[in-house]
Amino acid sequence: MRAAWYTQNGSAQDTLLLGEVQIPSAGVGEVLVKLKTSGVNPSDVKNRKSRALIAPSIIPHSDGAGVIEQVGPGVDEARIGERVWIWNGQFGRAHGTACEYIALNASQAVRMPDGLDFASAACLGIPGLTAFEAVRLCGDLKDRWVLVTGAGSAVGYYASQMAMLFGAKVIGTVGSKARATLAQNAGVKHLIDYKTESVEERILSITQGQGVSHVIDMDFSSTKDLLATQAIAHHAQIVCYGSNQVDFSMTFRTLLVKSIELKFFLVYDLTDNIRQYDVSGLNQLIQEGKIQHSVGKIFSLDEIVQAHEAVESGRWAGNVVIEIETIKQ
Repeated sequence: MRAAWYTQNGSAQDTLLLGEVQIPSAGVGEVLVKLKTSGVNPSDVKNRKSRALIAPSIIPHSDGAGVIEQVGPGVDEARIGERVWIWNGQFGRAHGTACEYIALNASQAVRMPDGLDFASAACLGIPGLTAFEAVRLCGDLKDRWVLVTGAGSAVGYYASQMAMLFGAKVIGTVGSKARATLAQNAGVKHLIDYKTESVEERILSITQGQGVSHVIDMDFSSTKDLLATQAIAHHAQIVCYGSNQVDFSMTFRTLLVKSIELKFFLVYDLTDNIRQYDVSGLNQLIQEGKIQHSVGKIFSLDEIVQAHEAVESGRWAGNVVIEIETIKQ
């Protein structure tokens, strides 16, 4: 089968290779999926750039979608031919979705809701599940002011929609016109350009001085500076899934006197029960037609270098997806 892989860390141009590798087989409890698409996420490019390799070569990407072609012992043969989306394809293993076939645990191949296209399905494993889990952790959002940082990002786009479905009044930060348009298309009415506006002042203006009671956050290293301001209300919950910087300082007293609750999570490392709940809930929202998807750019497998560079540059609003070139949808 055709696949892309790397054998060392570095730039996309210097490390990503294309060629032929052996098609895997479905083992016990596994399915073999003939991939239609592969999603490219920021974590994929970070892994390729700097994370130590766990095997001599890595086929990247954790997200994807395709059709089950083979089942291993212990898996119902009725699943053959099922359209599925994939989570954690390359997490903790060397064989991800930047290829024509992937064999993995049957639970990691989730039946696609009716009507969902393969490109959109390749956006669910990381962006979709991260957004759903972040909103779940927020708890009751009815009539609450919620700040979604990066509302035009892959996760923020989904999180904004989901928060509003659960009754939240969403304020989103954006850093470009394209991402602002994306967030607006998702229904976000209150947007703040964090590059040109004071986020604190705009939040206070929008909420009439109340501040936000919840933050769904993609960059805690920046958001931490808001915690001491009136923009973040007392007893606020900060649900965070990322940070551009990993080493920074903050004042404990700020968290204490405002009774601020911090919640951090890694979408790759959800417990089985929570994963099952999130997958089911996300699929239900899609099946009911309540969630929009945004595929910003589709590349071929031959263009995997350009796909990685597009994610790194941030020049596309919406998810970057690779269509496996020799497979037609």
